[in-house]
Amino acid sequence: MKSIGKYMIFLSRTVTDMEPWHVYIRLFVDECMRIGISSVYIVTIISTFIGAVTAVQTAYNLVSPLIPKSLIGTIVRDMTVLELAPTITAIVFAGKVGSNIAGGLGTMRITEQIDAIEVMGINATSYLVFPKILAGIATYPLLVILAAFLAIGGGYLAGTLTGQLTAVEYVYGIRLDFVEFNITFMLIKSVVFAFLVTTISAYKGFYTRGGALEVGEASTKAVTTSCIAILLADYLLAQMLI
Repeated sequence: MKSIGKYMIFLSRTVTDMEPWHVYIRLFVDECMRIGISSVYIVTIISTFIGAVTAVQTAYNLVSPLIPKSLIGTIVRDMTVLELAPTITAIVFAGKVGSNIAGGLGTMRITEQIDAIEVMGINATSYLVFPKILAGIATYPLLVILAAFLAIGGGYLAGTLTGQLTAVEYVYGIRLDFVEFNITFMLIKSVVFAFLVTTISAYKGFYTRGGALEVGEASTKAVTTSCIAILLADYLLAQMLI
């Protein structure tokens, strides 16, 4: 409870006693590059292969001649949109971006750079953390959309190149009984996950004490805590919205 209370106070400090908005524009753009653009490569590789593996394994388990092959496309689509794209990408996001945020702020803390910012009368929490939260919320949903597109495309390539089904069957399965709210649900999850990863990682890094060893420990705790929070939020959102 002490950690939760400290975390809530930390969040409140990010939106109080803020600098003029024009100060955050450059910081926001820099964080978007660091958080979003730098993650495109790893998200592209992982999502493509996840979609391909999902299609191949689904085809392997659909052995009954009574089940149409187009169902492979439907399963890949629903698994990707509902779970694989937002959640698996969030765990990768936590490992890459979360550790980066925690390590960066932890290093600034132990080298007394944060103390220097506060001595100048600037709210270090708002100045350093708020642009990271905004950048995460702005860029992570775009990464999820990219991941969903590539995963479905990876399933298409794997399914058609291995001869498990034809391109027409796969596309028909993707379009079959499509529920538009699933896309909305995916984007809601992506915003929540981005907020959790950026705030938890920043919290762990901001309150680092000690030396280089403690910075590494803070990065590890940021990733593990973010993953637990992602899975818990995933379950709660599914219960509330589906």
